[in-house]
Amino acid sequence: MRLQSGASFGGDTLAICAGPCSVESAEQIEATAKAVSAAGANVLRGGAFKPRTSPYAFQGLGVRGLELLRTSADRYGLGVVTEVLDPRDVAIVARYADMLQIGARNMQNFSLLREAGESGKPVLLKRGLAATVDEWLMAAEYLLVAGNDNVVLCERGVRSFDPATRNLLDLSVVPLLAELTHLPVIVDPSHGTGVARLVEPMALAAVAAGADGLLVEVHPDPASAVSDGAQSLTPDAFTAMTRALAAVASAVGRRLPAASLAA
Repeated sequence: MRLQSGASFGGDTLAICAGPCSVESAEQIEATAKAVSAAGANVLRGGAFKPRTSPYAFQGLGVRGLELLRTSADRYGLGVVTEVLDPRDVAIVARYADMLQIGARNMQNFSLLREAGESGKPVLLKRGLAATVDEWLMAAEYLLVAGNDNVVLCERGVRSFDPATRNLLDLSVVPLLAELTHLPVIVDPSHGTGVARLVEPMALAAVAAGADGLLVEVHPDPASAVSDGAQSLTPDAFTAMTRALAAVASAVGRRLPAASLAA
């Protein structure tokens, strides 16, 4: 499956989606887009509409955030993936994004799945916080029966009893899903661990397990991020990660989007 920007999911080239949890300002998203593009990413991620546990937490910039994402992505030749929370917002998000993200909290929001499925845009479907593989695949079926064949599954960890990490990243589902479905599978090691120093090793493990790509949070100044700073990589750390990925990708017959890093 290929986005209009050229990024592919499920082929020999990995999809590397990177960017901040939340779009905070023009300067922040511009700096991030420039950095992740130079490091080999081919899709810019970032939240314009944010699902937050507390109603008092930052909820995103909304349409202004979408505009900033699109402008920065176009400047650096990146695709855009961003989350849509409400069926009423699907059309406006689809106007700016190359791919719609259905987040973990909305995996079984069936009205949203139907609307996203009918949007004509590829959909990134994250696994729910406590969803079984069968439940996840049935959620994907809602998109498929709506006429959307361009669906990508994203493993982002499930809730566990152990608070040592934010979630329990289940990499065993990557080869399992390869047996159960034709859909591409990517991994989000940022939400999967919640700890920035664990993102690179789990990203390497995900690619080794057969993932078709990664979804990684990157922020120019994680300490000042309005959300998820603890799990966000700096641009330098992201660059180091993509360089380390090259050898792993090559070992499993894949390559990175940027030829200079894959060499």
